[in-house]
Formats: sequence, C-alpha cells, structure tokens
Amino acid sequence: MARKNKGKRLYVLDTNVLMHDPSSIYRFQEHDIYIPMMVLEELDNNKRGHSEVARNARQASRFIEELMSGAARIAIEKGLQLPKPQGTDYDSGRLFLQTTSLTHQLPADLPGNTSDNTILATVLALQHMRRDVTVVLVSKDINLRIKAAALGVPAEDYHEDQVLDDLSLLYTGQTKLAPDFWDKHGKALESWKENSRTFYRISGPEVSHWYVNELIQDDKESGFEAIVRRIESPVSAVVEVCSNFRSSHHSVWGINARNREQNFALNLLMDPEIDFVSILGNAGTGKTLLTLAAGLAQVLDDRRYHEIIMTRATVPMGDDIGFLPGTEEEKMVPWMGALMDNLEVLTATESGDWGRAATNDLMRHRIKIHSLNFMRGRTFLSKFLIIDEAQNLTSKQMKSLITRAGPGTKVVCLGNVAQIDTPYLTETTSGLTYVVDRFKGWAHSGHITLVSGERSRLTQFASEAL
Repeated sequence: MARKNKGKRLYVLDTNVLMHDPSSIYRFQEHDIYIPMMVLEELDNNKRGHSEVARNARQASRFIEELMSGAARIAIEKGLQLPKPQGTDYDSGRLFLQTTSLTHQLPADLPGNTSDNTILATVLALQHMRRDVTVVLVSKDINLRIKAAALGVPAEDYHEDQVLDDLSLLYTGQTKLAPDFWDKHGKALESWKENSRTFYRISGPEVSHWYVNELIQDDKESGFEAIVRRIESPVSAVVEVCSNFRSSHHSVWGINARNREQNFALNLLMDPEIDFVSILGNAGTGKTLLTLAAGLAQVLDDRRYHEIIMTRATVPMGDDIGFLPGTEEEKMVPWMGALMDNLEVLTATESGDWGRAATNDLMRHRIKIHSLNFMRGRTFLSKFLIIDEAQNLTSKQMKSLITRAGPGTKVVCLGNVAQIDTPYLTETTSGLTYVVDRFKGWAHSGHITLVSGERSRLTQFASEAL
C-alpha cells in the first residue's frame, strides 16, 4: 500500500461548486481535482436557460472540454494537467474525471438513488482506492457536508470566493480621530478655501490607514467631519470639510440627514466626481430614501443625469407567489415596494392633491424599473443607476451590472448583508461585500455603513433586540 502524502489532497467537487464558480477547477493550487460522473450529468441537466446558474453550468462544461481537448482515454485516466497559475513556484495538480464505476455501500438510511448520495458513495469509494492522498469533498450544500462528516469523509465549503475571513474586517467608510488628535496636530494644520469649500492638510501616522473618500470625524457630537480627498504620502493627506445636509436650509429634495453617517452618504451621493457609491445598513437606516432624494435632485433639479434606473435581484423572502402578468416594469412593481414607500415620503411635502399628482407623474417619467435578467449587453448613458438589495447578488452579477455604466452614469449599491436570501451566498461571499472591498480607495468611489435606525423607535429596538 502506498504511503499517504499528508500534504497532497484530492478534492472531489460537487455540482454546486462548479455552478457557483466555473473557474473553481483552476483554484486548488498543487492539489488534484476529481469530478464524478453524476456531477457531469447534473451540469448537463442545468445547462438550459438564461439564468446565471445555466450560464455557469455551460461555462464549467466548456472549461472541462478545453482541458480534455485531444486527450486520449489513457491520458484522461492518468489525469489532465491543470495550467500552472502565473507567478507561482509550485506544480499544478491534475483533473481526474470518473471513467469507471465506483460504488460503496452506504448506510441503509441513505439510498443511492439521489444525486447527493451517489456523489457521497463515489467519495467513499475513492477513499478506499486512493489511500496515498487525503480525499476531501467540496460542496456548497451544508447538508451534504454534514452527511459526509457523519460518515468520516472530510468535507469543506468552497472558500475561494470569500472576500474576507470575517465580516468585522469589512471597510466601513469612516474612521474616528483619536481624542488627543487636535492637541497633537491642531496647531500645525494648513487650511485654505476653494470655491467656498474648505480644505485641510493633515499630517500624522494615522494617515497611513486612511482611504480616499473616507469619512474622518472626531468624537464630538457636532464636531469635525471631513472627506479624505487626496493621500499625498503615508503621513500626509488633504481632506475637505463635509457639506452639512442636516441644516433645514440645505436639504436634498426636502430630505435632511439625521446623523453623521446619513450626512456623509448624501455628500457621496451628491458629489459629481464620485461614480460609484455603496451604502450598507440595517432596515430603517435610510439607504433607499437618501438615494432616491439625491437621484431626484440631480435628475430633476440639476439635470446632471437623464433619469433614475432602479433594479434588484428578484429573490423572494418566503415562498414564491408564482407568475406575474404584465410588462417588464409591471412585473417588477411587487419587488419595488421600498421604492413606492419612499416616493410617498418624498412627495408628502407637496401641498395639495394636484401638486402631489403632478410630482408623481413627473417622477414616473424619470424613474424606470428594470429587471436584473435583462441587463446583460446594455449600456447606460448619463443615468443614476440604483441596485437595491445588492446583498443577494454574486460577485459576477455585480461585475456584469456595474460594467453596464457608460459615460456620465453613477451607480449606487444598497443592501444589508445580514439579510441574504440567495442560496450559497454568505456575508463574506456576497457580491455587495465584494464591491465594497474592491472599490475602497478608488478616487471615484465612496462607501458608508449606516448604523442608526431612523424609521421608527420600534424598528430601532427590533434591529437591536431580535
């Protein structure tokens, strides 16, 4: 019997891993990969249609076909050499496809006529055949991983798409100055004005941890609030004092900020130099209301954008209610309850029924609702694009949406990573987490996490206590 190579592993991929990330077969470094015949069968069964799952199933099949192109049966049995990743100093592993029948007796309570149990039986058989390596099942299905662990099979989730090890490491978009900051640096501050905007040059070791377009604030209730505009060196940065949208004389479409985070969000949303904004926050923190107010102000008042486009992933919180009749926009209306609720708030300031009706009619012509399913291939010119409930999108879906933006378009992503309804997505693998992490520090993007609930005292208590 061959001795086990403790460092070498044979990863058996479940179908959902390939349909989640078709390129996963290239992401296991020096280790080998095994794809059971049942996985190929499931890829074939899921390849039809225009959904993201169907596209990924087709792409996974193409990757496998490219690797085995021109290979003889004996070469496939020996394993197909995977390409070596650039910049690495290790030999890549091999891809093995199931070419013979592998069976293993499962417990009586686990019949082999289900796809999951068939894959599990294949993994158990491989354990007995390949004692020279550690055989590990990789699956996004938590129940399959539980069954595998109960039978003594090492099982892991697919972590390659995980943006962060822990959500607490996610960029919040703001940083607090130390209580003694002004005592240390206050006298040495350089300040100036440009077009009624106030700037400061701040020097100190704290600057090395700052990002462009990050909110800088002190610990006082109505104290210093500024946006990092430029990092000049590891110890020097230029910051601009934030506009105060909490003042009744400086509202956005009749909406005022109620806290620091909301004020900073409006600064980002109203800044023409910022093309991408991401806003995280629990229910009731004002994400949608602030964004719609900023969008309407810049579409109807400033004429900076032609119209507002709103979209979201159509993932139900409970059971699906089935087919919805009507046009694309009519089908999307039930998913856009948040939009309608906030539009009621924004038109409540209009005096009289006639004024409200006129404003509603104007907004209907400038706010378009589009389905996520029909975004591929489009280009939006001078639009204010709002992606709501973005936590339910994968990183690839987020990339597809954001790359629709043409010249003059601003993209705003809203969501709450604590409310993910999509299977196989977690707080650390959500597309919203992905873009927050990847866009931090870009000169034309900004992010803020809203903390305080402003919907009602009931909402605030429920968010904290439930």
